[in-house]
Amino acid sequence: MPDIQTLYRAMLRIRRFEETVLEEFSRGRFYGTTHTYLGQEANAVGVLSYLRPDDIVVSNHRCHGHFLAYGGDMRRLFAELMGRATGVCGGRGGSQHLHWRNFYSNGILGGTLPLAAGMALAEKFKRSDAITIAFLGDGTLGEGVVYETLNMSSLWSAPILFVVENNRIAQSTPENHHFAGNIAGRFSAFGISTIELETSDVMTIAESGSLIIDRVKSCHSPQSLILNTYRLGPHSKGDDPRSASEIALLRQQFDPVAIQAQRLEADSRSRIQAEVEAEVNQAFQTALADPYPTLWNKVDPGSIIAA
Repeated sequence: MPDIQTLYRAMLRIRRFEETVLEEFSRGRFYGTTHTYLGQEANAVGVLSYLRPDDIVVSNHRCHGHFLAYGGDMRRLFAELMGRATGVCGGRGGSQHLHWRNFYSNGILGGTLPLAAGMALAEKFKRSDAITIAFLGDGTLGEGVVYETLNMSSLWSAPILFVVENNRIAQSTPENHHFAGNIAGRFSAFGISTIELETSDVMTIAESGSLIIDRVKSCHSPQSLILNTYRLGPHSKGDDPRSASEIALLRQQFDPVAIQAQRLEADSRSRIQAEVEAEVNQAFQTALADPYPTLWNKVDPGSIIAA
């Protein structure tokens, strides 16, 4: 398992990135919309700590934390959200649509799951040792394509780990108003084994993440990891029906960054905080000065048709 300083730094980088995005959105620095990962940092950092270079990660609309935990460049992610040429996808993908190395994200709810299963099966047919890790939220479990994917993944023994981040509120609808039964039952119905955690502790998540990733690799079959977590920010930029007092209480009890910070000596914690703050500021300012993409040179439409 990575040491406590490494885990704290990784989560703090995500936290300060996302806080900066929310702060600067109102100033017109970013385009479109955004869905931050505030409060869920331990999930991405814990699970992706054991990723191998050939493994594949498929993310969703709440992808910034996954991307940074995967090893993505912070300046390029800022630039992508700003529509700059130096962005992860040249400024064309925006907040939700990223591709870098073996990392993919898409904003279509549930639409990422068939893609992830197909990638996992492709690796199986190639006889590689790579697995696919697919992140999804509790709201995604209302999409029919999810169950088609679970059925095929189990039937064909796809080497895939489904990571459910149950933040208990689908956009602005609490879990008890949109969800019947339990999440683990969705997976057991298709013969997919599950580990379920009720924690915001990155070390607990990392330990279970290592175990279940090894299980996917050794059993060559789909597995699921259910992480019951708490979103500490709005769904996107400001749509949050919860009261300020409720969110403050959640921060006090379940903030993963604060939980990990308590394990560090004061000097070590302060040093990491200063270094991360400097990194985030430099990445943001550099991206802010980066150029926008240039338009293609004008061409004669007739020459395109002739070609």
